[in-house]
Amino acid sequence: MSPQPKKSELTPTEIVAALDRHIVGQHDAKRAVAIAIRNRWRRRQLSESLREEVMPKNIILIGSTGVGKTEIARRVARLVDAPFLKVEASKYTEVGYHGRDVESMVRDLVDVGIGLVKEEELHRVQTEAKGKVEDRLLDLLVGEESTAGSEPEDIERRRKTRETFRAKLRDGKLEEREVEITVQSNQTPFVELFSGSGVEQMGIDIQGLASKFGGGAKTETRRLPVSQARQTLIDQEAEKLVDQDKVHEEAIRRAEHSGIIFLDEIDKIVTSADSHGSAEVSREGVQRDLLPIVEGSTVHTRYGVVRTDHVLFIGAGAFHAAKPSDLIPELQGRFPIRVELESLSREAFGQILREPENALPRQYAELLATEGVKLKFDATGIDRIAELAWDLNQRQQNIGARRLYALFEKLLEEPLFLAPDALPDAARDVMVDVEYVDTRLNYLVQDDTQSGYIL
Repeated sequence: MSPQPKKSELTPTEIVAALDRHIVGQHDAKRAVAIAIRNRWRRRQLSESLREEVMPKNIILIGSTGVGKTEIARRVARLVDAPFLKVEASKYTEVGYHGRDVESMVRDLVDVGIGLVKEEELHRVQTEAKGKVEDRLLDLLVGEESTAGSEPEDIERRRKTRETFRAKLRDGKLEEREVEITVQSNQTPFVELFSGSGVEQMGIDIQGLASKFGGGAKTETRRLPVSQARQTLIDQEAEKLVDQDKVHEEAIRRAEHSGIIFLDEIDKIVTSADSHGSAEVSREGVQRDLLPIVEGSTVHTRYGVVRTDHVLFIGAGAFHAAKPSDLIPELQGRFPIRVELESLSREAFGQILREPENALPRQYAELLATEGVKLKFDATGIDRIAELAWDLNQRQQNIGARRLYALFEKLLEEPLFLAPDALPDAARDVMVDVEYVDTRLNYLVQDDTQSGYIL
């Protein structure tokens, strides 16, 4: 099994610098998350006895929607190749109320870890798999001739034929030749109907048992050209080369020691002091159900037992109607770090449109370039879009940077719609300046009755 990626050794300053390429501002939140990630590396350097005593310092990110809470967590997880799972805390309730079992988040995190590790392993064995596929394709292409005769001259003839086909295969001269291969059927095995979370809770792998007793995935035979069959065969060979048991072991290890669970809308399960009723009981029940998972407990999954002691939990919420201190005391103690994210200013909107590597102007320019449209943004146009986004957030619900998505769709609606077949050549050079923006978006500011129906 491949060792833990070196990405996990990034320093806090390196992590913040990497986040700065995609997320504008929110320096305090970036620092807090970067320190939490680096502490994991520091913990691994300790003696085994002390290592078990060092617990992660979970974080609560406080801020309105669209200011970057989820993006910071998701980006940092991708940066260090950590299993990352985002869940909405409001979906979990105390057993006996409607909702999902809180332990399911840990099982889902393991599934994410398996996906990460398996992708790494499949990439690692690609070269070996491609070599095996070449031989399999040759068997399919010249299989009939290879079975004729066992005399020396027959063996030599078969060898020469095979090498001739090998040369043609490598030169791409047989891409259209059809071969017959066996592939997995798209039909869902009947046994999947029974593989629910209740079965997982008992640690039973229904899929694994089914495959051992002949109830696994169905297969079918297809005739495909070599160009299509090659990748299918590569995937099949790579799957054979990957040790699934080791993948599961590594995935559990990463989930336990590198996993990040992002608890969004954690403010929605906060109970206020002056409220009563079943809804309040249910919210407090969610907190009490979450407590053992966050404190550290053992969860049974279909791949093995997972301990949550060293999983990093990042809570997030707007906290408009409640405060983090309204959480039950036990849960408060498990989220010692609290960071308030800043609301986006007019200047911040301008930075969001200019500074990130894949800012929205670049995304739309690249999208329209696929249709032969040259889209350029003038500095005055960028400033005007930023001003409109900020103004609408002030007068309507503050949805942060998400306001920009709606503005760009309305701003570029005409070329996006007409570009494939109806945009004249004269209109295929688009310069987005302040006049272009005002012509298409100024009505949103002037007419509150219309802007209320548009994000």
